[in-house]
Order: sequence, then C-alpha cells, then structure tokens
Amino acid sequence: MSEGRSCAALGVGRSGVRYRSIKPDQAPLRMRICDLAKSRVRYGYYRIYILLRREGWRVNRKKVYCPYRNEGLSLRLKRPHRHVSAAHCERQPAALRPNERRSIDFVSNALFDGRRLQALMVVDAFTREAPAIEVDQVI
Repeated sequence: MSEGRSCAALGVGRSGVRYRSIKPDQAPLRMRICDLAKSRVRYGYYRIYILLRREGWRVNRKKVYCPYRNEGLSLRLKRPHRHVSAAHCERQPAALRPNERRSIDFVSNALFDGRRLQALMVVDAFTREAPAIEVDQVI
C-alpha cells in the first residue's frame, strides 16, 4: 500500500508522516554545560547560562535549564539543621526484660467545651505498659 493511500485511510496528512526535524544537535552544548558545572560546582543553571552567553553561545536560559536538570547537575541541597543533632545521637539498646528501661511521654488534648486535658505517662519500654499516669488540666 502506498504512503498516500495509507495516510488517506488513517485520515492524517502526508506532511505529518514525512516530517524530519531540522533541529541542530545539542551535544556540544550539553558537554559544555557539564564542563562548566563540574568546574564551578556552586553555580546554578542561570549563572552557567550567563557564562555561556559570555563565551558566545547563542542560547536562552531554557535551553540551559533542561540539560542542566536532565544531567543531574542541580546544586546540592543543604541538609536542614534540625537533622544535624539527630545524626549524632546513639540508638538506645533494646530493653531485654520488664522494668529495665522506662520512657516519659506527655500528651495534651482539648475537650469538646475547649478545656485542656493533659497527661504525663511513664511507659515501660519492654512491655509497653504504663505503670504511672498523671492526668490534670494543668501539669
């Protein structure tokens, strides 16, 4: 079956089937973006875009952003400070028998009429039982 007849049967135009892209190869640009990002680690895509423009590349920032993200060159994210102290904590050893280790837990809630209800609990780490619970409106 000819190309014209198959396109007519499917209801599509021949220009859509025969289309060949004329977009130039972006490999040299991607390689230069990678080189700049590796030599200047703290630069983001916009700063690399400025450097490319200074070198004479005729690109816009969107042509720099896509390869920059696809190559995984985005700036490393700083770890939040709240995790720094938790990273250095030692794990407590697991309790091997009842009453070996206890924890304190504080729970607060509001009643339907708006009054606060607070509870201070002592919890056994092995059995998960609460041998002591102190409940009051204000602790």
